[in-house]
Amino acid sequence: MTFSLVVRDGSAFGMVVCSSSPAVASRCVHLRAGVGAVASQNVTNPNLGFVALEALAGGADAATALAAAVTAERHPEYRQLIVVDRTGGTAIHTGAQALGIRHEVRAEDVAAAGNMLSDAGVIQALVDGYSASTAPALERRLLDGLSAALTAGGEAGPVHSAGLQVTADVAWPVTDLRVDWHDDPIAELHRLWTVWEPQKADYRTRGLDPTAAPSYGVPGDL
Repeated sequence: MTFSLVVRDGSAFGMVVCSSSPAVASRCVHLRAGVGAVASQNVTNPNLGFVALEALAGGADAATALAAAVTAERHPEYRQLIVVDRTGGTAIHTGAQALGIRHEVRAEDVAAAGNMLSDAGVIQALVDGYSASTAPALERRLLDGLSAALTAGGEAGPVHSAGLQVTADVAWPVTDLRVDWHDDPIAELHRLWTVWEPQKADYRTRGLDPTAAPSYGVPGDL
């Protein structure tokens, strides 16, 4: 009931995901600046994201981190995992009990997978849409991939939640947008990005040096 795209872009990591389930990003997205990115999905065990990230932080490559997560899981046949490491290495696990039509595509710096798809070609469209995008912002390119996947058919049923996260040169995500339940979560995620994009750099500055941060004129604002 979920498909996602996980990428490395230079020193940044990013992920975009959507699902028919509520609050998909809170359970499936696991990114750590300077370390790597993991998607834990299908019949989701969020702990696998933490296991894989800890392995990556300890120096493991994507394949080794994936193996550590699968080994730690009692029911790997129900899980779908995507791992991208700090060098752009990728690895994917799709268990035999993953739901419906499932598919995966991976290359250097890019990995995508899904389940309960309308068609296996949706995942290739997800990757191609991202790769073909000329948008300057990683977030925009991830959203372009998501839009291409939806045009190709998306999930077998309606989606209700979506998320977009990017990490860069600070410890926290520089973008972390979530739509937990909506009749059109993809359109809403696009709308949230248009709100966040012009303020993104300013909020990074606020975290690093509040004396240099601009004010937005709201009560209690600096």
